[in-house]
Amino acid sequence: MKRVVVLEGVSKTYGGVRALDRLDLALHDGELLSLLGPSGCGKTTSLNVIAGFVVPDAGRVVIDDADVTARPPWQRGLGVVFQSYALFPHLSVGDNVAFGLRERGVARGEVARRVADALALVRLPGAEKRRPGELSGGMQQRVALARALVIRPRVLLLDEPLAALDKKLRDEMRVELKDIQRRVGITTLFVTHDQQEALGLADRVGVMQAGRLEQLGTPRDIYERPATAFVADFVGASTMLEGTLVSAGAVELAPGVRVPVTLTRGLAPGARARLLIRPEHVEIGPASGADGALAATVTSVTYLGDRLDVRVEVAPGVIVRAQASSAQALQVGDRTTVRLPADAFLELS
Repeated sequence: MKRVVVLEGVSKTYGGVRALDRLDLALHDGELLSLLGPSGCGKTTSLNVIAGFVVPDAGRVVIDDADVTARPPWQRGLGVVFQSYALFPHLSVGDNVAFGLRERGVARGEVARRVADALALVRLPGAEKRRPGELSGGMQQRVALARALVIRPRVLLLDEPLAALDKKLRDEMRVELKDIQRRVGITTLFVTHDQQEALGLADRVGVMQAGRLEQLGTPRDIYERPATAFVADFVGASTMLEGTLVSAGAVELAPGVRVPVTLTRGLAPGARARLLIRPEHVEIGPASGADGALAATVTSVTYLGDRLDVRVEVAPGVIVRAQASSAQALQVGDRTTVRLPADAFLELS
């Protein structure tokens, strides 16, 4: 697949803090790639380097096989949508969307046609004469997206564009964004700290920490096969356990508390093993009375509507997170059982 945007060994330091550390990254033609990570991990700096708003200390930015590291933003053929939307409040919606076209000297008739097409694309037909202040947050986000798309950019850069919206509107706009990106077929970089947005939108996800990519892969790879403890902990709920391999198929978490495992790295008995299990794979309650079930005490129960988020202690200081049906009458202090299936464990290096 053709690589449209490439970062090669890009580094950037601010006041002694390394925001990007020899970052290598490629966006493929037509894909939506999301950079995910906590504040300060380097994801927004990566976007700004691609956009030309930040000049790297080292490395190259390549777009369509051309080195654009020294080019100003307006010569890179990119569309950008910011978290704040950055709409001009004194201009109408139509004039906001038309701004980039007029700056490029596009003929008046062509401007009107393309503005109308862009607003129709984001489901705001006929909104040209309205003002940004008259629109809801979701509608303003659509206007910002139309303004970015109307110039027909080679690449679309989205810097946490849904962060200012409430959860219901974020969920709706996430579906809208994905639909628009698929219809237009534009190569897109989406920066977010929200794992649901990243997993729900992207073809591939890059998880960043301390200016580096911890892992790059499909959403399923990131969630089901995290490459590092940081990725496992940051993406999705999980329980990380440490113990001693006592046989080819068992790890002892505490004296007398063993769980079955399927290991792939060929550890020798006596070696320390680091394991991860997702709460949806933990079987809790009377149905867990099969072989391998562990006695447990409920330490926390959180009601989430359709399910319970439960934490149980299987040995002193060894807490396991589980999900249970909201119909289960579990309370703190209850004695129960949990079963940790051997094939549900992931091994962390």
